[in-house]
Amino acid sequence: MSRSLTRRGRSGRRGPWIRGLAAALALGALAWAVPVAGADGDGSALAKALDAILADARMASGAQGVVVADARSGEVLYQHAAGDRLMPGSDTKVLTSTAAMALLGPGYRFTTDVLAGGARHGAVLDGDLYLRGSGDPTLLAEDYDALAARLAQAGIRRVAGRLVADDTRFDDQRLGRAWGADDEASYYTAQISALSLAPDTDYDTGTVIVNVTPGAAAGDRPKATVTPPNRYVHVDVRATTTTAAAGDGIAVDRAHGTNDITVDGSIPVGADPARQWVSVWDPTGYAAAVFRDALARHGIRVAGPTRLGRAAPHGARQLAAHRSMPLADLLIPLLKLSNNMHAEILTKAMGAEVTGRGTWAAGLTAIDGYLKGLGIDTGTFRQLDGSGLSRMNIVPATVFVELLRLVREEPWFADWYRALPVACDPQRFVGGTLRSRMCGTPAALNARAKNGSLTGVDTLSGYVTDAGGRELVFSILLNNHLADDVDDIADAIVVTLASSRADEAVPADPRSLRAGRPGTARPDGSGLECAWRKPLMC
Repeated sequence: MSRSLTRRGRSGRRGPWIRGLAAALALGALAWAVPVAGADGDGSALAKALDAILADARMASGAQGVVVADARSGEVLYQHAAGDRLMPGSDTKVLTSTAAMALLGPGYRFTTDVLAGGARHGAVLDGDLYLRGSGDPTLLAEDYDALAARLAQAGIRRVAGRLVADDTRFDDQRLGRAWGADDEASYYTAQISALSLAPDTDYDTGTVIVNVTPGAAAGDRPKATVTPPNRYVHVDVRATTTTAAAGDGIAVDRAHGTNDITVDGSIPVGADPARQWVSVWDPTGYAAAVFRDALARHGIRVAGPTRLGRAAPHGARQLAAHRSMPLADLLIPLLKLSNNMHAEILTKAMGAEVTGRGTWAAGLTAIDGYLKGLGIDTGTFRQLDGSGLSRMNIVPATVFVELLRLVREEPWFADWYRALPVACDPQRFVGGTLRSRMCGTPAALNARAKNGSLTGVDTLSGYVTDAGGRELVFSILLNNHLADDVDDIADAIVVTLASSRADEAVPADPRSLRAGRPGTARPDGSGLECAWRKPLMC
């Protein structure tokens, strides 16, 4: 779908309901200004139960913001420091993904084009060949191969000019504000480009997988390959093969500003191959290199060099195109697996669609405008990226609860709600980052929520139905703790909500939720979300 058609279709769908919703919210917003049951220290049974959970010693001298409300009426049932601005981690994706559904639409697709810059004479294409991206984070090497195959099927055998990679829909700012410099090589902080590719169907765009296989005997050098195969990155193996008892693990890193990847450490004889995901430097060049290799495999020779960052000329002729899955389906890996790059790409895509500028600033302005249109006071928080990687994001719990309530009336809500992780559902693309949490409790297969974590940050915001059948919305923001993680505190709050009724509170014990749960230990003190440590450790 062209950009102009997308914009016209969207405005036609959204205009009437936004006007109606704005009028309704003028009344609804008043409820948040009135003192309600469940305010700090009100002495209710639920307040006492939740206060006791928040009194956990691991949160001593930390910061906590918690709000629980009735999803239908908006009545606030409990609040603790509801207006305090705290780091939301990946709960930031709630803001970004809801705005994307509203501004881009659930049917929105990214398009990647192959364009001819000159005339064709038989099997020869004069001029340059352009590979133009619009931000698709789900492109795989096989998709680039399919594009090359279409050119070969059309009879093209030679390009007289260059291969030009057009990533100009987005600006050239690759990394977000205040992202950790020590995370540069980590796959969950890959660079953002309008033209990239992913090595897997988690769609970890802008990364390669380094596969390390032990040698046949102790002392042999291990073998390393990359997925997808490419010559854009260079792997230097410094690791050794050891006896089974002596192995201490493989470490993979990429030097700053380069695509020189080093493999250090050791791997035991007979061990299964080790796999680590690493971001690439300049994903535009990565995509162009993989596509150029695909052209060669299909018998198409490009005479000139590869050029990056040049826009295709007006009137360039389309030779082949690839369309992504619709946004409603893209939300599954985005929210279930907490994919940072998808959130950042959508942020720039919103900027491009709404203002014509594919920048973080334009995208964040678009998100702000959507939230304001719902009646949310955007002056009460700060959002500086789409994913929550930045520690400069600060949002009160009350904003998340208000947004979670309001989006229930959106025409796309069912698709968005389906993409939220589900507590204790073992299926990876259903339970996602909550697939091992709250098991054996009334919250299992009940609570749907987005969680987030950074060092000293654990958050959880979403929906749960209580024992009386009442749907609740909640936001739990826990900051500045020194423990490796405190997500069992958040879980205990949600389990308490799921176990209780309007007239009865059934408190949960965080210790019982943590005992024996797989994949929760963080011996390195990284504070990373389980979804950001491969394989998924939830």
